[in-house]
This record gives sequence, C-alpha cells and structure tokens, in this order.
Amino acid sequence: MDRRSFLRSVGGVAAVGATPALAGCPTGNAATGGDHDVGMTVRKFRPATIEVPPGTTVVWKNTSKQGHTVTAYEDLIPDGAEFWSTGDFGSQAAAESAYYNGLKGWISQDQTYERTFEVVGEHEYYCIPHEAAGMKGTVVVSEDATTDSA
Repeated sequence: MDRRSFLRSVGGVAAVGATPALAGCPTGNAATGGDHDVGMTVRKFRPATIEVPPGTTVVWKNTSKQGHTVTAYEDLIPDGAEFWSTGDFGSQAAAESAYYNGLKGWISQDQTYERTFEVVGEHEYYCIPHEAAGMKGTVVVSEDATTDSA
C-alpha cells in the first residue's frame, strides 16, 4: 500500500507529534484530509520545511484563495538536481519571466503541484508573487528521513 492510500484509509489521523513534518503526514490542516504534503496559505507554505527520503513525491496544494507558484531557487538546489517549478519551466529566470508576462505557472485555489525528489540535500523554493512577504520553503531530502507514520 502506498503512503497516500494508507493515509486515505486511516482518514488522516496519524499523529506527527513533535517530529519534523514528513511527506504524507497531515500538515496541521485537518480540513485537507491529508491529500497533500505542503499547503499554501495567503503568504506561507505550511509546513515551511519538509523532510523526505529520496524517491518521494511531494504534493503542494493551494489551500488559499490567492494564486501561487512553487519555484526552486536555481542556485540553492543540490548539485545534480534539475530545476523545478509550477509550469515546468527550464530555469528560474524563465519561470519568473513567464509569471510576470502572463501569470504562467500560477496555480489557483485547490490546484496541486507535485515533484519527485531523488537528489539528497536541501531544495529551497519560493512563491514568485509572494517572495518579498516571506513565502519560502525547503524540501530536505535525506537518507535518514522516513515516511512511516508509526
């Protein structure tokens, strides 16, 4: 059984406690039903940092009425990792240009974006229109991370 199927079967009641947020675990918003790993409020990613093992697919969901992007800081992703963003642009500059010239890469309320992380390290990202307000996050890919909820 994959982690999303497991979470649906238990209704998102697995407790995280004081441990770091893990992919597939509830993110503190009981109303979401555990269908995403990172939510987007008006000006924040929740949680701002998530730790996952290599090979994990992280799902972001726009849980606010504001439109958002999820855009990697090209210079702040680990060596060997490919750039990633909503809209699947090839670079940070291309993602920013597309956003500012037509709102491309924008995801609306209740839409999701997902990315599978293979390269160990810290993958820092931001929301293009809300970066100045502090809407930034980090996916930490670690061999020590686990997606087990037990």
